[in-house]
Amino acid sequence: MKLAPVGGGRRRIAPGSHVLRFILAALSLLALAGTATAHAVAEGDKGYIQEISGINIIPFIYLGAKHMVTGYDHILFLFGVIFFLYRLKHIGIYVSLFAIGHSTTMLLGVYFNIGINSYIIDAIIGLSVVYKALDNLGAFQRWLGFQPNTKVATLVFGFFHGFGLSTKIIEYDISPDGLVPNLLAFNVGVEIGQLIALGMILIAMSYWRKTPSFLKHAYAANVLMMTAGFVLIGYQLTGYFAS
Repeated sequence: MKLAPVGGGRRRIAPGSHVLRFILAALSLLALAGTATAHAVAEGDKGYIQEISGINIIPFIYLGAKHMVTGYDHILFLFGVIFFLYRLKHIGIYVSLFAIGHSTTMLLGVYFNIGINSYIIDAIIGLSVVYKALDNLGAFQRWLGFQPNTKVATLVFGFFHGFGLSTKIIEYDISPDGLVPNLLAFNVGVEIGQLIALGMILIAMSYWRKTPSFLKHAYAANVLMMTAGFVLIGYQLTGYFAS
């Protein structure tokens, strides 16, 4: 995995001249966080999940894909994971590890009714975004003197992302009739949505990487991502202590 060049005579990434734009975007995200909750399901979808029973493959595929494409916490983490990955082989490895992680805990969490406080799990998901941004900035190499295993970290945080979704599904008391096929269909939808989101990110990144502004603004982009992660953590912990 290619990390942000830091120290040791290697090229240092400069914040760039458009940091103000990134700060304004972070403030916009802060306003958005006040009205959005990670892993929330739209009211219409929530009612549908609670009312239906039996096997409903296509609707659950749709719901899974919709959740992933609109899940800003997932997208932020994926953005961080592939930020310095240039080869499709490496992208495939890391995205697969993330998919294995969140698929495993989502399926097992719902099937065995393993619920975790939604505020706590979503705060941990926010932490995953902060971690990835710091990783991209080379912070752990400077602070700890070594680079933590990025593949293990991606898998572990994938587990937490899956628990975030399973916790929300459990709260909606999904019908046990057709549970396993519906969960598998939902997971297929999540993977389809992940591929769609990943495709959009890669298209944007491919154009950005061809411009001189990529290395110039990579530092600021990861600072923005870290700020967004802290916003998510703060929002969820505030909800936890206020509830």
